[in-house]
Amino acid sequence: MRIFGMNYDTGFVSGGSTTHEPFDPETVRRDLRVIRDELHCDAVRITGGLQDRLEVAARLAAEAGLEVWYCPFTNGLDRAGLMAFVLDGAERAERLRLTGASVVYLTGSEIAMFTDDFLPGRDLAERMALLTGDPGRLREALGAARAAVRGFLAEAVPEVRKRFHGPISYASLPLDDVDWSLFDIIAGDGGYRDATNAAAFPQTLAAAVGQGKPYAATEFGSCTFRGAGEVAGSPEPVTYGADGRAVALTAVLERDEEAQARYVLDLLRDLEAGGVEAAFVYTFANRHLPTTGDPERDFDLAARGVVRVLPDGSWVPKAAFHALADYGRDRAKS
Repeated sequence: MRIFGMNYDTGFVSGGSTTHEPFDPETVRRDLRVIRDELHCDAVRITGGLQDRLEVAARLAAEAGLEVWYCPFTNGLDRAGLMAFVLDGAERAERLRLTGASVVYLTGSEIAMFTDDFLPGRDLAERMALLTGDPGRLREALGAARAAVRGFLAEAVPEVRKRFHGPISYASLPLDDVDWSLFDIIAGDGGYRDATNAAAFPQTLAAAVGQGKPYAATEFGSCTFRGAGEVAGSPEPVTYGADGRAVALTAVLERDEEAQARYVLDLLRDLEAGGVEAAFVYTFANRHLPTTGDPERDFDLAARGVVRVLPDGSWVPKAAFHALADYGRDRAKS
């Protein structure tokens, strides 16, 4: 495996806010140094829906000595807005690459789910309800959604290549059904192994890796409650208000950091043994899901971050952080 990587969120846009508030470049700089120097990661996938933040974090990641996977992750744009965002990002990523940084550009993330008019639904909440609660209607909608994704990428990729001259990929979900002949690297955000797919996971991974191009697992991880590994691919058990902020946990949860650490480390090792090119843990921090003194509102239980975000915005390592630091240190020595 060439890359042991970490996801770093600069702010997913929802409800008029983002999942990374406030965004402070000096804090980002320190986080990225930790990812490189304490977790011993080779690369970081920089995600988010605000272009200036993506560019700032990508530059800071390169300064920290990390390979940068520059990854727009937008929500609520229409097709034209998404195209403009992806092409602008390609130009910014190329400027960074020309400074000598190692950069991979991802031409979007999970766009069928997060872009308007690819799947039925006026917003993300309605599309998520379709995905999780209406399998019949989802099956009916998949053909048109997949055609929309393929059409968008067929138009976008040649324009991206005019602007960015390094390797490109796309952070996919299985429902996207991507034409990978367009790309240099195959990449999947659906790297979660849980009770629904554990039996077939080795075969699924082998098929993904065996397509004749490098394969990157761009997202995998687990929440921090007991039993989270059994439902690792499900949405976080938390409800959000109209402002995009966490409101309440949807179940009574018990903290189990050791289980999160075991899950992430076991899956990381299996991905490495399975021949992936790159594996990116999700995620460094879920700043929109801070811990609190109230167990019923301890939103970190529903977070996949390997650090625990405190109410003042600072963080402390979880057990998964320490396990990954040991893994990265041992890997660096080998």
